[in-house]
Amino acid sequence: MSGLTSRQKLFLRAGTSAVTSRVRSATSSRMSVGFIGAGQLAHALVKGFTAAGVIAANRITASSPDTDLPTVTGLRKMGVSMTTSNKETVNKSDVLFLAVKPHIIPFVLDEIGPDIEDRHLIVSCAAGVTISSIEKKLLQHRAAPKVMRCMTNTPVVVREGATVYATGTHAEVEDGKLLEQLMASVGFCTEVEEDLIDAVTGLSGSGPAYAFTALDALADGGVKMGLPRRLAVRLGAQALLGAAKMLLDSEQHPGQLKDNVCSPGGATIHALHFLESGGFRSLLINAVEASCIRTRDLWDDLEEEAPEAATGTKPPQNFIC
Repeated sequence: MSGLTSRQKLFLRAGTSAVTSRVRSATSSRMSVGFIGAGQLAHALVKGFTAAGVIAANRITASSPDTDLPTVTGLRKMGVSMTTSNKETVNKSDVLFLAVKPHIIPFVLDEIGPDIEDRHLIVSCAAGVTISSIEKKLLQHRAAPKVMRCMTNTPVVVREGATVYATGTHAEVEDGKLLEQLMASVGFCTEVEEDLIDAVTGLSGSGPAYAFTALDALADGGVKMGLPRRLAVRLGAQALLGAAKMLLDSEQHPGQLKDNVCSPGGATIHALHFLESGGFRSLLINAVEASCIRTRDLWDDLEEEAPEAATGTKPPQNFIC
């Protein structure tokens, strides 16, 4: 999409009290949320949702075949209802997040398809899995399944996530508003065309890993030059946090903000020369591209494996995102 709509701009500064108030008014206390998959993503979203106050933990159900996972323990401690039955999660939920690995999605849909009702909003968080493939599965059981696809990232746990979503054929405007309000409570959220989601996966979906890697390297540099490790990590993290806030609060291009730090003949421009000599920009561009391409490959692999799901083969156990 070429620009933000007025509704998207409304949530640009998600996490403020005004947005939280709108979310609370729109998400009824009777609404329930379910997660099929109880891994890092589900744990992060639940922690963010409950911290934002948009839904109580006792209105959330999550299913996992592995009850010994640290994330399962964490969800249980937060007050989430845990089960090993995906069908139970479906029956107890209105908004259902599919938080499992892409190759598990067909097996899950075959299992829960007969239990999907008109009230359900199905939100897939699986990288590379298209809305049409999910709708095709569910159309065997429901005339008009409401499906949406989203890509978010782990900073939702501290309500600083970056989320995009796309709307399926049968999902209504109000469904999009509901999902946007939920996800805006844990960070930035906007609607995009579905064909952009793989690129978003490469940028902001994988982005926290790039940032952590950069921070680790920055801290190593600080330690090399004599700083204590704890202080080096804190200073590096604060530098990244401050730079991000400056950019988000400014209308300036990141290149201009970079130039503002570089005095003629100074230390920073000399450091940037080293980064450029090492291909710093190209490495980041290539990383985004590699993640995006791999996401598309996941879908190609899934299409090749689809006949196995149709035979009713039991899915692998390592299925949680």
